Amino acid sequence: MKQAIHHLSVKARTRGLVEFTDEARRFVAAQHIDTGLLTLFCRHTSASLLIQENADPSVQRDLERYFANLAPED
Repeated sequence: MKQAIHHLSVKARTRGLVEFTDEARRFVAAQHIDTGLLTLFCRHTSASLLIQENADPSVQRDLERYFANLAPED
């Protein structure tokens, strides 16, 4: 079984959602793996991973509005 490890740094300019699908996709493609499991680990204490399909652009706006109400800046 082939295994690969990669450290990906994602810079967030402000609070909110940061898209890094293309970076993850490039890493997977470079490994030449057709079937497998991709495990993502977030090492930041105030960040989390959110997987969503991006089928409707309003989903991201709704999520950002929800999180802003849940944890206001002030």
